[in-house]
Amino acid sequence: MPDTNNSSGPKLREHVYDGIQEYDQKLPNWWLFTWYITIVFFVLFWLSYYQFHVGDSDVERVEKDLAVVTAARDKELASVDDDKLWAMSKDPAIVAAGKATYDTTCIACHAPDLSAHLGGAKLPGLPLNDTEWKHGSKPTQLLGIVRKGAPDLTKGMPPWEPQLGIKRVIEVVAFILSHHDKDKPTTLAADSPLKPGGAVPAPAGAAAPAPAPAPAK
Repeated sequence: MPDTNNSSGPKLREHVYDGIQEYDQKLPNWWLFTWYITIVFFVLFWLSYYQFHVGDSDVERVEKDLAVVTAARDKELASVDDDKLWAMSKDPAIVAAGKATYDTTCIACHAPDLSAHLGGAKLPGLPLNDTEWKHGSKPTQLLGIVRKGAPDLTKGMPPWEPQLGIKRVIEVVAFILSHHDKDKPTTLAADSPLKPGGAVPAPAGAAAPAPAPAPAK
């Protein structure tokens, strides 16, 4: 059994369990002071944040960050119109960026050549390389569909702005437009909601509709 009174070596407790002894050493000062400072910091932080409400809460910080993102998006959208989107479709850098996003996000439903067909099989999406459009052929109409999705999300494309952000959405639209001519005539599909009696999709810059109020009981 080690000598527990030997001050030059490790101190051990006298009790033994299954032949195992415990050290009885004092913790180093740097560890103790770190622990004490942590306790003091916790008390001060708890009092200031939870009791005196110093600084923004997590919810307030998230709301401020979302407000900044929304303001930046609205500022960018304010300058986007049909003519600007057509002009962007002629910019090789923007078109290349849009193609990169299309190839990773849109290709599974609309095919590499935008035809919505692959190997003779029809893909879930609609063709994007012809002159027939379901939700309108104007660039801002196309932008609205890519941003917010089809009016009936159970049958059409989901909204992509939450995943891609407005910048990449605009680049994808520019890439699609690069396969079209501005002055070429277009038609509406037979099942287009833009035809008389159909539901009109929201424009590109419109906010999402508010939910209907609950009926009174």
